[in-house]
Amino acid sequence: MTKSEALTRGVFAFSSIILRSFYFEPVEKGLKFAANAIESRSFMKRFLPFLIIAIVGLLTIGIATAVYKVKMQPAPAGATTGASPASGEMTKPPAAAAEEQKDSQGWHVRGPAKAPLLLEIYGDFQCPSCAVASKAIDQLQAEFKDKIKVVFHEFPLSMHQHAVRAAEAAEAAGLQGKFWEMHDALYDYQPVWSHTTNPGFLFDSYAGSMGLDLARFRADRQSSDIEGKVIEDGNAGLLRGVRNTPTIFINGQHAKGAITKDKLREAIEAALAKQKS
Repeated sequence: MTKSEALTRGVFAFSSIILRSFYFEPVEKGLKFAANAIESRSFMKRFLPFLIIAIVGLLTIGIATAVYKVKMQPAPAGATTGASPASGEMTKPPAAAAEEQKDSQGWHVRGPAKAPLLLEIYGDFQCPSCAVASKAIDQLQAEFKDKIKVVFHEFPLSMHQHAVRAAEAAEAAGLQGKFWEMHDALYDYQPVWSHTTNPGFLFDSYAGSMGLDLARFRADRQSSDIEGKVIEDGNAGLLRGVRNTPTIFINGQHAKGAITKDKLREAIEAALAKQKS
């Protein structure tokens, strides 16, 4: 090998070392870092929506439970239990002691047993119109004082995914004397539980806030007896011509179109006037 060839090879060898040390290795490391970053971003993009949903779900459960617990705390002595019906705020009927009573047919009754007017409602807890009607009925029952007795019948519609489970939760709470508390909670928090995939844990949280035996509550709401009660109510409604919710009967007569507070008041006043004539 001549001196010229040896020198040329030496220059190439030195150049390759320099290029590898200062160019190829940093580039190679940079490419690996970029690949890892891309893979990490891909992972985050894939799972970030699920992470966000999980966090929002947990926050929703916590907020709903906290709000319910605050709402269920007894008011101080002498304090009012709600705004007047005219304010549009939720007002519970005055006959609280009679709320958990059942008549001879096992119906859920709210109001004086000897009230001159019987208002029956076939409702679906996931039905938004039922929530509106329920609020109006509560306000009117407070307004008319001891003149109205309300009976609730289960009529969950197949179009509502969680309606049957909600009805079963209300009936299970009723076995521990808390039907109307669960009834109110299901309508008050309808926008929360009705949009969850599995509302059972929210029903449990409502039951826990009411002081129910949770083990019994869970067992009852999945029992064949409760399932049978909901089906029985629905079949009885079908025999009376019920097809949609809410369907309201006043003294046995179908009050067609009476869903809003004003329409219900008109129907109630007409029924009371008819009794006097």
